[in-house]
Amino acid sequence: MFHKSFGMEVTFDKDYLRELYTNGKTKKKGYRLQPGIIKKFIRIIDLMIDQPDIASLAKFNALRYEKLKGDKMGLSSVRVNDQYRIEFEEKTIENQTYATICNITDLSNHYK
Repeated sequence: MFHKSFGMEVTFDKDYLRELYTNGKTKKKGYRLQPGIIKKFIRIIDLMIDQPDIASLAKFNALRYEKLKGDKMGLSSVRVNDQYRIEFEEKTIENQTYATICNITDLSNHYK
């Protein structure tokens, strides 16, 4: 599934992530999160969609945008809160500045 606005295109790598974004809940066990976490997840995805590119995420200090290292190299993340982060892949298509694609790969508990 893909969402497009004037900014970034956002896709979801896993069905439960799409369900959380579109329905505010998921049927997948283990991903039934607190309502406050889900609301913030949805707000951050909406914010990402509204940005013209990945670099724009850095201006939001609370998101703590970063490129991950180690076994998560190749992914980037933004924070939902101190415990959870949204992990995503960045893709850019040349000659189309609007076509920065974020593939949301996980909503992870950073401390597990």
